[in-house]
Amino acid sequence: MDIELKKETAAVKKNFDFVNTIRCISMMGIVFEHSHIVQAPMYNTIGDTIVEAGVIQFFKFSTVAFFLIGGFLINHKFQEYSAVQYLKNRFKNTVSPWLFWMFVFIAITMLDRCVAFFKGSDGGLMFTNFWAYISDFVYRVLFFSPYWFILNFLICITLLLVFKKYLYKYWLGVFFGLISLVYSVNLYFKWFETTHTSALFGFVFYLWLGVYLNRYYAEVKKFVKETPWLIWIFCLVITFALGIGESVILIKLGSKDAYNTLRITNIIYSFVAFGVLLKIGNIKILNRLKPRETTFGIYLLHSIVIERLLPLIFQPLKLDVEHYNVYENTGLLVFRFLIAYSISYLLSAVLIKTRMKWTVGQ
Repeated sequence: MDIELKKETAAVKKNFDFVNTIRCISMMGIVFEHSHIVQAPMYNTIGDTIVEAGVIQFFKFSTVAFFLIGGFLINHKFQEYSAVQYLKNRFKNTVSPWLFWMFVFIAITMLDRCVAFFKGSDGGLMFTNFWAYISDFVYRVLFFSPYWFILNFLICITLLLVFKKYLYKYWLGVFFGLISLVYSVNLYFKWFETTHTSALFGFVFYLWLGVYLNRYYAEVKKFVKETPWLIWIFCLVITFALGIGESVILIKLGSKDAYNTLRITNIIYSFVAFGVLLKIGNIKILNRLKPRETTFGIYLLHSIVIERLLPLIFQPLKLDVEHYNVYENTGLLVFRFLIAYSISYLLSAVLIKTRMKWTVGQ
């Protein structure tokens, strides 16, 4: 290992607490976004729409931040391991847990449908054409649920490994950046499907950028540190407002994906939010949550908690969310988030202390 590589590896280890802080906050944001009880957008007045957009926009940096952190952490590993060794380790720590919890999610859902059927509910395709039902359901879980982002992440990593020889070339970043920009523009022109599942290569740029941040971390850290707080806060507020504004415009244009992560304003907001978190550095109280050990487990578990457990709590309440105002539904969103995150965290924290710790990966 040469001197430059040793320095890069040491830099990652030295600043691991900073990584954990962003990882922890970003995961909270992802669970928060997925804890919604109503399908946005749903309000008719501009005031309510702006409030709704603001609530959603607040944590909308989370996905981009996660890909940046992912690239930041894998930079030195790309140098230490061959492509085959790296993918082998990745399968053990990522793919196996991912497949396990997807299977659990599918099994629990099918059990729920069986119980509903024997209680008199219509079984639908599950009992008239089982294989058609299960294939369609697996497809939806794999490509239209939060589990899709794990597959997307793995595809992004594989692409970086394919271009490993050119990893630090500017033109590679420009190429990946243009691909991401296509998805941003597509929200307006609708050349192809705008949902996140169509953005198969839309997040590679942020993983690559994370690699580059790791390589030039000293320079980046110096820039962030020397830039006054007033400028950072000003940029954060402005980009936050622009993100809301773009969502409102997309809603007026009839977009069904007005809060898409790859909106150009949200990309800029995500970069600024990442810089702010980098400037804040390590938040010691978050270390008690052990984000390095529990974060992936929280991600794998929160879909099951939200989709299978929360309905058992909220459906009996018969909440008329379609007629609640934006503030009431925001309160419900926060309440659901607190339940979903707490349960997902506790389950992950318990599992890492047992023989089943492999199911929450690294």
